[in-house]
Amino acid sequence: MTNAVDTADVADAAAEYDVVVVGAGPVGENVADRARAAGLTTAVVENELIGGECSYWACMPSKALLRPVTARADARRVPGLRQSVRGPLDVAEVFAHRDYYASNWKDDGQVSWLESIGVDIHRGRGRLAGPGTVAVEAPSGERYTLTARHAVAVCTGSRAVVPDLPGAAGANPWTSREATSSGKVPGRLVVVGGGVVAVEMATAWQALGSRVTVLVRGKGLLAKMEPFAGELIAEALTEAGATVRTGTSVAAVERREGGSGPVTVVLDGGERIEADEILFATGRAPRTDDIGLDTVGLKPGSWLKVDETCRVEGNDWLYAVGDVNHRALMTHEGKYQARVAGAAIAARAKGEPLDTARWGAHSATADHAAVPQVVFTDPEAAAVGLTLAQAEAAGHRVRAVDYDMASVSGSGLYADGYRGRARMVVDLDRETVLGATFVGPGVAELLHSATVAVAGEVPIPRLWHAVPAYPTISEVWLRLLETYRG
Repeated sequence: MTNAVDTADVADAAAEYDVVVVGAGPVGENVADRARAAGLTTAVVENELIGGECSYWACMPSKALLRPVTARADARRVPGLRQSVRGPLDVAEVFAHRDYYASNWKDDGQVSWLESIGVDIHRGRGRLAGPGTVAVEAPSGERYTLTARHAVAVCTGSRAVVPDLPGAAGANPWTSREATSSGKVPGRLVVVGGGVVAVEMATAWQALGSRVTVLVRGKGLLAKMEPFAGELIAEALTEAGATVRTGTSVAAVERREGGSGPVTVVLDGGERIEADEILFATGRAPRTDDIGLDTVGLKPGSWLKVDETCRVEGNDWLYAVGDVNHRALMTHEGKYQARVAGAAIAARAKGEPLDTARWGAHSATADHAAVPQVVFTDPEAAAVGLTLAQAEAAGHRVRAVDYDMASVSGSGLYADGYRGRARMVVDLDRETVLGATFVGPGVAELLHSATVAVAGEVPIPRLWHAVPAYPTISEVWLRLLETYRG
C-alpha cells in the first residue's frame, strides 16, 4: 500500500544541500521543517510513505479504531443513552473511519506540505556513504548521491520485532502494521505481549468481534506503568470477553505453508491454542540495519547514542532523532527532539551560540524525566514521569499518594459506575511531583497538567493554589493534594 510520487527528478537529483534527512515520518518532517524555517536548503529521503509509521500504521489508525470502542463504552455508562448503544459496532464504518485517518495509505497531503515549505523529496532507499554523504537508490534502480554541507539526520524510526520462535516467521503473523490496517475481523485473535500495542489492539479487535486471547510472559500488563494500570485494564478486557493469561510463554507457532488458514500457538507446557491470526506485540528494534552505519564507523542495527542536541556522539555532522536514539519511543517525543535538533543544526550552521538556558531550544531534556504516555484502552491509562518503583530505584525519598477516582464528584457525572485510580509520586526532599498515573474513562486529558507539574518541578505548596474546576474529573488533583497534606 504505497503511493509512488516522485517529486525530485532523478536526473537532477545528485545535489548538495545544507541538510539531508533520511526518513520522512513525523520526526524527519519536523527536522526538515525547522531546518527550512531557518533558511537552510533541505532534502528528505524516504522509501515508503511520507508521514511514516505514525500516520499509516500506528498512532492515527490505531486511535481511529479505538475511538468508537471507547465512545460506545462511555455512552453505555450514561443514563438515558445506554439503551441506544446496545448493539454491535458497525465494522464497515469503523474501518472507513480508520482508512480516512490513515489517508487511505496515500501520502499526497504530506507531500504537498513538504513541497509548500521548500523541502525536496527523494523517493528511494537512503544509506550513509561516508561523512555528510547519502547514497539514494531510486525505485527505478538508479543510484545517485546527496551531499550535506552541515548535517545528515537519521530519522528512520523503529520496526516491530517478531521473536525467533520455531515457525513464527513462516506463519505470516500480524505485527502492529497488520493489526492497525487489516480490513477483516479475525474470528479468533491471539495477542502475544503485554505492552501498549498489545492492550490497545486487544481492546479494539475484541470490540470489533474477535475472540481475543492475550498471552503475557510476565506477571501482568503494562509492566512499565504503575501495577494498578495493568490490573484495571486486564479486568476490563476480561469483562469485555477477552482472555488474559499471564506468566505464559509461546514456544512455537504452526501454520500451513504459505502462511494462510488457522494458526496454532504452542505454549511452553505443550498446550495448543487455535486462532485465525496471531499478533506479536513483543518489542521494537531500530531501523538502522541497512542504512550504511558501517561507512561512518557505527554498528549496523544499533540504537544510536546522542547528546542533548540529538547529535550522534563522536560526530560533528550526524544526528539521530526519534526512535533510533532509544530515548523515548513515542511520536510526540520524537517530534519534540526534532524541533530541538532542527534548531541546533541551524544554529551550528550559522555559527550562532546554542540556547540551553531560557527556552532550552537546543537541548532535549523532556525525554528523560517528563515523558507523557496515554494508553487508549477502556479504561484509559495516562502516565508521566517516574513510577513509585522507578523513583525508589533511582534513590529518591518518595511517597506515593493514591486516590480512588470514583470518589471524585466529576467522575460520577462522567459515567455511572466509574472505576479508576490515581497516583502521585512525591519527592519528599524537594516536595515536587516526580510522576503521576491516572486510570479511568476520560483521563487522557488530565495528563498535560501532570506533565506541566513534573517538567516544571512545581512545588506542591504552589500546586495547592491551582484550583480545579468543579465538577470535573480534574478535581482528583485537589483530592491527591489533600491526601498528601493529611
